[in-house]
Amino acid sequence: MRGRLLETRKTEGKSRTSHAQVVDDLGKAIVSGVFPIGSILPGDSELLQRFKVSRTVLRESMKTLAAKGLVVPRARVGTRVTEKIHWNMFDSAVLAWHFESGVNEEFLLHLYDIRLAFEPFAASLVAERASAEEIEHLRGLATAMAAPEHTSDSLAIADLHFHLAITEASHNPFMRSLGGLIEAALVGMFRMSAPPSSNGFSNIADTHMAIVEAIAAGDGPAAHKAMEFVIFDGRQHVHEAFAALADA
Repeated sequence: MRGRLLETRKTEGKSRTSHAQVVDDLGKAIVSGVFPIGSILPGDSELLQRFKVSRTVLRESMKTLAAKGLVVPRARVGTRVTEKIHWNMFDSAVLAWHFESGVNEEFLLHLYDIRLAFEPFAASLVAERASAEEIEHLRGLATAMAAPEHTSDSLAIADLHFHLAITEASHNPFMRSLGGLIEAALVGMFRMSAPPSSNGFSNIADTHMAIVEAIAAGDGPAAHKAMEFVIFDGRQHVHEAFAALADA
């Protein structure tokens, strides 16, 4: 369940296919602005020489980037980097490239806006649909957040497991497909923050357990409200972290 953003990613050539390496390197270069919006990517000859891949691999890599909305081929012109409004921001790779390039407060707050749009409703669905086994699983995940040995990274993983379990227990496949956005928002919050013992995360188990208790009671509105509180709390941590950086 642990996703790409939370993993230590291996970037050695042998750990990835040639196709994945080309897509990853060009994707990061586009998102970071090495290849600015509206610019034309280097031609095939230059890219073939740079990546030491076949023309077939390069062509498939360009198709993958185009499917993510980052580029568009133009006959007799070349492959152009598209405007950001065309980028698939729900794509886990596109999100990862943003984090690797460095994200700002606005980007993270936008992620929390999207979470507020669907996670509270997902929690209310869980209150209606979850089985007894699913509820006990959620209870165990919330309890695990109280472990005193957590680091920021391990707490982020525990938090991610809980929120993805909520989307799964909603029994709505569209909810589960939004897991990458949840992961990105949590990574951003925890990476911006100090260790959990000193930044107000000490109550995280309690706030998540409140969601579980509402679900166990079959109280959809209470589950909705409890999830809203958790997301607003995370959003506030992001804001405070950037404010602290500005004052430093």
